[in-house]
Amino acid sequence: MARAYASIILKAPVETVWSIVRDFNGLPNWAAGVKSSKIEKGLDSDVVGCIRSFHLHNGAHVRERLLMLDDARRCFSYNFETPAFPVKNYLATLRLYPVTHTDQTFAEWEATFDEAPGDEGKYEKIVSNDVFAANFKNLARLLAKTKPEKPGGAERWKGFQPNKVWTSRVIKAPVDGVWKIMRDFASMGGWHGEITKMHMLKRQRSDKVSGIRDFYFGEGHLNEELLHLDDRERSFSYRITKCDIPWMNYVSGPRLWPVTADNTTFGVWTGDWVASPEDDVVLIPRTEQNVYQRAFAELERNYFGTKRKR
Repeated sequence: MARAYASIILKAPVETVWSIVRDFNGLPNWAAGVKSSKIEKGLDSDVVGCIRSFHLHNGAHVRERLLMLDDARRCFSYNFETPAFPVKNYLATLRLYPVTHTDQTFAEWEATFDEAPGDEGKYEKIVSNDVFAANFKNLARLLAKTKPEKPGGAERWKGFQPNKVWTSRVIKAPVDGVWKIMRDFASMGGWHGEITKMHMLKRQRSDKVSGIRDFYFGEGHLNEELLHLDDRERSFSYRITKCDIPWMNYVSGPRLWPVTADNTTFGVWTGDWVASPEDDVVLIPRTEQNVYQRAFAELERNYFGTKRKR
């Protein structure tokens, strides 16, 4: 099965970008190759199951069915009803994530499909580069030119935030290089200014799930257990097993995505725990800025030689 993929950082808030791409009938507004589009049977463009019928400037006719639309997670999926390419089992998804550090947007577009014998890799490249990446670049140009305002009353999390802390940042380095450093569960002491004496207990490997790292954060002494490590998604999670801070059931972890438009990295770090509302007033912003955002910033600076505002 082939997989086409493209991603980009768009210089606009995620609410603004979603208001544009959410319209399943809106391709002519931002996809340069699309001449015209209509939703069949007069349905609204946010009716799941509707079919958009559009024509390209080269005369090709394409029909795609909306399979999923999610306003909370800002993503949608669709398939081919009348294919643009001679492929089978085509399933595409476009997703947006907020870049909280700069109030911009990480956008990714992917599709899986089967290519005919002899076409292996052909349409994977065409869809990745000539469709997804090209349309993203055109959308970026449109945003830069028109500078659309954030929709009035737009909500970042649609009534709920997925984690107590959900924070993200662009790291100016290739994703594989960033992941090579971050996946070492005992390495954070080498690139976070307040973490010292970090090591794995019992001389365990740092990629051993269930292994425990021991370290000091300032004057505080902590132990954290590795709960999962995923090289495919470039993510890991961990829980605190020893700590002086007044919180319970602390679970946290980062995930990385490639930004194909400029070979950089989009990183998200989340955290959940139980604490009193009075303690959370201090713990939430301190954890977001002094732990997660600082970790991303100092890793970038220490290993990739860039200087950016924290």
